[in-house]
Amino acid sequence: MRSVVCTRPGLMELEDRETPTCGSGEALLRIRRIGICGTDIHAYGGNQPYFSYPRVLGHELAGEIVAVGDSRDQALVGQNASLIPYLHCGECRACRKGLTNCCQRMQVIGVHRDGGMCDLLAVPTVHLIPSASLSLDQLALMECLAIGAHAVRRSELDSDSLAVVVGAGPIGMGVVQFARENGARVVVIDPSEQRLAFCRETLGIELTLNPTQEDPVEFLAGISDGALADVVFDASGNAHAMQKGFDFVGHGGRYVLVSIVKSDITFNDPDFHRREMTLLSSRNATREDFDRVASLMAAGRLQETAMITHRAELAEVPEAMPRWCAPSHGVIKAMVHLAPSA
Repeated sequence: MRSVVCTRPGLMELEDRETPTCGSGEALLRIRRIGICGTDIHAYGGNQPYFSYPRVLGHELAGEIVAVGDSRDQALVGQNASLIPYLHCGECRACRKGLTNCCQRMQVIGVHRDGGMCDLLAVPTVHLIPSASLSLDQLALMECLAIGAHAVRRSELDSDSLAVVVGAGPIGMGVVQFARENGARVVVIDPSEQRLAFCRETLGIELTLNPTQEDPVEFLAGISDGALADVVFDASGNAHAMQKGFDFVGHGGRYVLVSIVKSDITFNDPDFHRREMTLLSSRNATREDFDRVASLMAAGRLQETAMITHRAELAEVPEAMPRWCAPSHGVIKAMVHLAPSA
């Protein structure tokens, strides 16, 4: 079968690999869609901290279940499904507490082990989310949006809150949509005028800010009677922006780091204590978050497919990836297609 392998930072190659089989508790997924996310872009650029090479990328996946390892799962064959790519151990303390998203022995498909940039992938059956109503594009976007759903749920954001989302990439746009679902007043900060316009025109966010043109602290103080934000979410993937975000949090506020970078993040301790700020990280998502995404997609409450701006076939990915990583190409979400007969 075909596989696209990131052999080293900056280089992807199309290879022929052995077709997998599925064992007990597994299903064989014929990949039909692969969403490209910030993790893939950072891995391609050599900036993903949990990554080793060579690696087959791809964890935002949708496909058709074509075989199962156990006869009791036979009804799944022929169904389209999304995949929860976080393979948790089920035995560590985090898993026993239901925190499967941050398992001590976490293996993420497409990060710690080879992913879905291929024709066929054997996956645990319990990690599949079959759907007869959602499109392949929607199914491939579930993981991306579940990251945002988890971050907002973790923040305990309520309808009386002023929420700031720094970084208007696909993850940030997911955070924006779930923050709005919680009834919060939302501000989006990003240096890209194109992405800010998308947030205004497509997502319906009235308050947007380009930090290269306006001072975010002054702006936030002006719309909050000096109180600043109740909750700040960083989805920028930029260490400087992540550190700057501490300045946006008001007294008693919460700062949720959705981004991850290969560097240290520091803050001023007296200011941190003076505001009695809460600092949170948000990693991956749980089935609860995926179920919420599926429910809101089915209800038509999300603008998920509007985020797809670029498309390519699997064999075109090695050539397309450098373009997708360049800000000048205006990519919000790239989607890889595999033909039904692949």
